[in-house]
Amino acid sequence: MATPQLGRPTLASIAAAAGVSLPTVSKVVNGRQDVSPATRAHVLALLQEHNYVPVTRRSAAPPRPLVDVVFTALDSPWAVEILRGITESGLDVVVGTLARDPGADWVQSVISGGRQGALVVTSRITAADQRRLGSSHLPVVVIDPVDMPGQDVPSVGATNWAGGLAATEHLVELGHRRIAVIGGPQDFLCSRARIDGYRAALERAGIGVDPELVRHGNFHHEGGYDQARLLLELPDPPTAVFAGSDEQAFGVLEAARQAGLSVPADLSVVGFDDLPMARWSSPPLTTVRQPLADMGRMAGRMLHELITGGQLDSQRMELATSLVPRASTAARPR
Repeated sequence: MATPQLGRPTLASIAAAAGVSLPTVSKVVNGRQDVSPATRAHVLALLQEHNYVPVTRRSAAPPRPLVDVVFTALDSPWAVEILRGITESGLDVVVGTLARDPGADWVQSVISGGRQGALVVTSRITAADQRRLGSSHLPVVVIDPVDMPGQDVPSVGATNWAGGLAATEHLVELGHRRIAVIGGPQDFLCSRARIDGYRAALERAGIGVDPELVRHGNFHHEGGYDQARLLLELPDPPTAVFAGSDEQAFGVLEAARQAGLSVPADLSVVGFDDLPMARWSSPPLTTVRQPLADMGRMAGRMLHELITGGQLDSQRMELATSLVPRASTAARPR
């Protein structure tokens, strides 16, 4: 039976014609030995039949893999930092966002796009999505997943629970007892972990968690602003706020200014992310550093390893967070 013509051959099209995964074809092209003789012979025959010319070891530099990067939205400094790390990982990228066309079948777009892999950033991947991606044999790595991905889906995140713990412990050490938290959406994995860290810090300090002080925003400026206004209108308002993102913390600073409060004399504020503008806010923002560029860089390297037929040491990588004290926190007002 004749093999169907592939047009201009790519590793992906050869893999599809051979009925094997893209990493398997990559192993054959790169001379790896961990491929069965029958599969190797079949792939080599297709490569020769379709005049595929691989990059040889004598080449000055191998081509950079071309991959899709799918963001929920690309409208924040957070996303820019992630993308900066990805582009420093040795990949060429085609960037798309779900916000541009929410009804689009992004999984099918990624599978049929002809790229060598995909990085999916803070997007919800359903079990059905995971099955479709798995059956396509397209290498995929998820960055900061909304839900815990399946065991066979590699992902990169940060130590969100530890970050929430550190932020709240810092405020407790300054003498605060009325400490509010403004997380992100309730169904986001990272938001739940940060709030769980907040709860753990209060429990360790023997401070009860007041449900009125636990709020949820959207990780953007307006989410922090809206929730801070409500908190500051309480009969017994907080003396400190832990915001689940720097952008929300900037919204808290704005709400405090409008309420006539001085930060940190009247209200201490801690953010989460350590975006570049955190050090230039007024006052400079105490925050939890989330290594966003490093997360993008790590995910890119993991994807590169999968594309070239390698194996990952771990399917789930969590990079460490750390507290960055600046001028937006101080001792509790007397």
